[in-house]
Amino acid sequence: MPKMIVSIDGVVIKEVQLTKDRTSLGRRPYNDIVIDNLAVSGEHAVLQMSGNEVYLEDLNSTNGTYVNGKAVKKQLLQNSDTVEIGKYKIKYVNEAASAGFEKTMVIKAGSAGLVPPAGPAAAAPAVAGAGASLSAAAIKVMSGAAAGREVALVKVVTTIGKPGVAVAAITKRPHGFVVAHVEGVDKPSLNGAPIGAEPVTLKNGDVLELAGTQMQFVQL
Repeated sequence: MPKMIVSIDGVVIKEVQLTKDRTSLGRRPYNDIVIDNLAVSGEHAVLQMSGNEVYLEDLNSTNGTYVNGKAVKKQLLQNSDTVEIGKYKIKYVNEAASAGFEKTMVIKAGSAGLVPPAGPAAAAPAVAGAGASLSAAAIKVMSGAAAGREVALVKVVTTIGKPGVAVAAITKRPHGFVVAHVEGVDKPSLNGAPIGAEPVTLKNGDVLELAGTQMQFVQL
């Protein structure tokens, strides 16, 4: 069960289990999570739960809502993310989402099945299948619960992202790798610029962002 741990100056003041589809956060007493501080708007933000995923949405608050130091309007939370509102820090804890992260991030090309969770060393065989050689490139997860994981790009087409939110396809071509947006309401970005349906060539060190998760393209 996901939960929010509210603290100020390093002192935990409350823990709230997220049991509803919609959990409101703000200064007014009718909110589900009440933070009685003038830096917090009356109706500051809302947490929306869909399955095992929790989205944080700022409700046009006066002082803004931050996740890991970055101002956000709407963000998919990852396990251990820190939400900052005024001087308050709210840690998001969802260990179940952490365990299942790689299932949603890496999808086998040409099939509906998902690649099972695996460590960095095992990720390449899981995607490639038996007898496949290692690719000359990989995607390294830089943020979120699976930070540090690497997935070798051994298929002709590897899709990454979160179905229904933002999915991109990385295609292996003779001259290198290209990426394009294939599905989802949110467009993924490459080095901060939105990616469309037209393939864009990837360069070593390029940073992809999908559904709030940053990944780096690495040529081996």
